[in-house]
Amino acid sequence: MLISLRMEWARVEDPDAYPYNLPAIARLQELDLDAPIVLFVGPNGSGKSTLIEAIAAHLGCNPEGGSPNFTFDTAQTLSPLHKVTRLVRRIPSKTDRYFYRADAFHILATEIRRLELAGRYGGDLHEMSHGQAVMRLLNERFGARGLYLLDEPEAALAPETQLEVIARIVQLVQQGARFVLATHSPLLMALPNALIYELTEEGAARRSYQELGHVRLYRRFLGDPESVVSRLLSED
Repeated sequence: MLISLRMEWARVEDPDAYPYNLPAIARLQELDLDAPIVLFVGPNGSGKSTLIEAIAAHLGCNPEGGSPNFTFDTAQTLSPLHKVTRLVRRIPSKTDRYFYRADAFHILATEIRRLELAGRYGGDLHEMSHGQAVMRLLNERFGARGLYLLDEPEAALAPETQLEVIARIVQLVQQGARFVLATHSPLLMALPNALIYELTEEGAARRSYQELGHVRLYRRFLGDPESVVSRLLSED
């Protein structure tokens, strides 16, 4: 079980440098993670992926995706946030850990093929769509009592597939698994009993589903898309 992520500002050399200048991180002291499902929600550039990447690094997961057994690093873009934070946790040493990040999944799938590990995923991930591969990851690779980090999984998923993901995550949580997700999807944000953080210019704040800016925006758009689009075009 994850307990919290603590910031150790005394170890930060330049608070004005990235990623410490991101508002959600600049105001970070301690982030409660003690829930079966934790969600990071916010606009592009708010720090969602940076936070989840730091947690993955603390757990020993490969920064470009995979379990601690993967060691490839093609871009060397891991931020230094994990070096100045402390992850408070209570996790058995043999707990399965895995980091999925949408922007690097093609690289991960290539490494899985190179290592001849396709059998663990129900087939070669390059021979299926990205969305199908994500479902194989959830159905074939993830299991009970594991700890799984997902960075924007909805990037590859049709709405109906996102509903399948919700059902599978709930099933795994009922079996003892734990999840941390960064997402823009109002569907995934509805995962039951999730601890939700919305990252804004004011920092990271706990929110209910109905309070989320993404949810309010989608509701307004779907209620009257013509009016919203017309207003956008008139502003141009």
